[in-house]
Amino acid sequence: MRRDLFAMPPGIYLDGNSLGVMPFAAREAVLRRLDEWQTEAVSGWDAWFGLAESLSPSIARLIGALPLEVIATGSITANLHALLATLYRPEGARRHLVATSLDFPSDVYALQAWADREGAELRLIPSRDGHTLHEDDILAALADDVALVLLPTVLYRSGQLLDVPGLTREAHSRGLLIGWDAAHSVGSVPHDLHGAGADFAVWCHYKYVNAGPGAPGGLYLHERHHHLTPGLRGWWGHDKGTQFEMAHAFRKAPGAGAYQLGTPPVLALAALEGALGVFDTVEMEEVRARSLDLTSHLMALVDAHLPEMRIVTPRDPARRGGHVALAHLEAHALSLALRQRGITPDFRQPDILRLAPVALYNTGAEVEQTVRVLRELLDTGAHRAVEASGLVT
Repeated sequence: MRRDLFAMPPGIYLDGNSLGVMPFAAREAVLRRLDEWQTEAVSGWDAWFGLAESLSPSIARLIGALPLEVIATGSITANLHALLATLYRPEGARRHLVATSLDFPSDVYALQAWADREGAELRLIPSRDGHTLHEDDILAALADDVALVLLPTVLYRSGQLLDVPGLTREAHSRGLLIGWDAAHSVGSVPHDLHGAGADFAVWCHYKYVNAGPGAPGGLYLHERHHHLTPGLRGWWGHDKGTQFEMAHAFRKAPGAGAYQLGTPPVLALAALEGALGVFDTVEMEEVRARSLDLTSHLMALVDAHLPEMRIVTPRDPARRGGHVALAHLEAHALSLALRQRGITPDFRQPDILRLAPVALYNTGAEVEQTVRVLRELLDTGAHRAVEASGLVT
């Protein structure tokens, strides 16, 4: 555990699967880049010009890729559009897209936009229980008229972890391209996207990677696709060696760097730079082992002390990510009452309380205290008196 490397907010923070806490190194890196701006002004670009590319080795380590296969840029949705513009090439009957009925909405919006543009269908894999996916249903959706499938590595509501290597093999054996939204696994679960042969992936860095609100996203493209010219092109995706020739002919940068569009947000990249420095000091296998210990401890405590709350996260360690989802009809009120008592969870409609004991900075004692407070709330009904405020849950 590296709790000493983080500026912990007051109380108990169990919402790192939504927004990670601030590493001291992220603050220091932003201040350093601010000082460069203050003293160097435009000359600061001598230090900033290749900043995104300089982060690729650390990002590649988290995602299990070659450095040239990843870049910090854009957002999940913008990066997904950029990759679909390049890779989605419907031909004849093989034209439809597949996602899941449990996907984060923005992924569905992006895929639907491309399906509409091409007169294709976006098919959503159903859930049998409203929380998880059955592998048989995923495989059934990989039909011979499908061109591309996008799956989440970890489902954002329930925390179910999908079989990335196995499903990637199945998709390829059926002639499909397959991409992954790794937002809820990067920084919590080790990956080997290159070894698995995944075609592409997108993710954010503001959850388990702790790079700050709205941090630049991540994009991965397997090297076998690097010969393609990006379907969406921008100045920052031009080859860095000739970028300032200002030629109108696009000469793509090598690898995933070609998928950058506009000038990068240097201060946001600086926070990511600092956050990645924390991960450079740990092994992802150790992070994963501690994450599983904490979530297993939480599940055992819920079983023992909170029988009213139903665990919808898979219990098999090989099938769960870094958070635990609890279903209860009064989950919203319970989440508000926890916050009033200094414990920060989050809530997802209609009845899910999500708790994320993050391996790098949460403790077993915090998990135990959270369960004690939930037991007290359920016994007294005090949560029913809490009034909702704000838009973000």
